Amino acid sequence: MNNKSLNRAPNIPDPDGFYEELINAQRDLSDEQADIFVSKLALILANHVGERAVLREALGLARNNTLSMNE
Repeated sequence: MNNKSLNRAPNIPDPDGFYEELINAQRDLSDEQADIFVSKLALILANHVGERAVLREALGLARNNTLSMNE
């Protein structure tokens, strides 16, 4: 197992284009279907990453970022 850390630097070519694809993939889905879609996408990408330490770091970052939105 590699001891990698989460890459926090911008790393997606054409991030605006990717965001548009992400939004379009959810078009015409109900709120419940969109939630399921995002959950499935997260699990698919987590499987691709595969590194538990990186995934743990990503979970913490996402949680902290979400909680700080309410401050």
